[in-house]
Amino acid sequence: MSTYTIDTSTSRATPSPVPGKRMTVPALKGRKQDGRTEQPIVMLTAYTMRMAQLLDPHCDLLLVGDSLGQVIYGLPSTVPVTLEMMCNHGAAVVRGSWHALVAVDMPFGSYEGSPEQAFTSAARIMKETGCAAVKLEGGRAIAPTIRFLTDRGIPVIGHVGLTPQAVNALGGYGARGRSEAEAAKILDDAKGVAEAGAFCVVLEGVMEELATTITRAIPVPSIGIGASAECDGQVLVTEDMLGLFERTPRFVKRYDDLATRIGNAVEAYAGEVRARSFPTADQTYRPKA
Repeated sequence: MSTYTIDTSTSRATPSPVPGKRMTVPALKGRKQDGRTEQPIVMLTAYTMRMAQLLDPHCDLLLVGDSLGQVIYGLPSTVPVTLEMMCNHGAAVVRGSWHALVAVDMPFGSYEGSPEQAFTSAARIMKETGCAAVKLEGGRAIAPTIRFLTDRGIPVIGHVGLTPQAVNALGGYGARGRSEAEAAKILDDAKGVAEAGAFCVVLEGVMEELATTITRAIPVPSIGIGASAECDGQVLVTEDMLGLFERTPRFVKRYDDLATRIGNAVEAYAGEVRARSFPTADQTYRPKA
């Protein structure tokens, strides 16, 4: 039997660690016992190999989110994101990680047509990326598709509440579940998704009380984003929590201000180039004495 050792080098010459033991779908789902997850699930988005390397040691789940449309490509929403984009970035994230379970978003238009369309799209994602699961948006209406996928060996993460792919129908990115009727629908959606076989459910932009109710009502872990701390785990867009954008949603906590730090570093570099003080002898090739 082969014995693997983990190569922790992050140089460009050896960009990917040697394969180790990844988090699995049953292990994540099994975190929730008797209606509660004692150890909350840590989840962040990743779109590139290098970011995956940096996040992987600290995360249970890495999500290759269709938010890459806005974060990477500067698109106005997630709607224009293509299956090819998701496959390319998903493969990079899988190559840059060894510990976290990697899930890839199914983009708008790749699964809504029929369960068969969803299977074709999901199978392509899994084959081309090596990821362990896919995520799709929608509630009770999409439950038959989730069942179709899980019955055929494709693990699924559900996503209810604020569903960005439906932003045009929703009329914006405001919090969901403010009215009793809307809250009841979202609760029913979460239950339907879990019953259909999703191994966890993302709750985005929902009122705190509703998020807590859903978490206690479904047998699988809930992952909050703009929801309650009582959820079984949390997810944020990494670039938001690192402070790479000046404007972020209210629910984001900035753990750093990388935009300012990067700007300062580039300003220093530009100054040295213009002053001809970079490169120095330390960065210049010369004949050996």
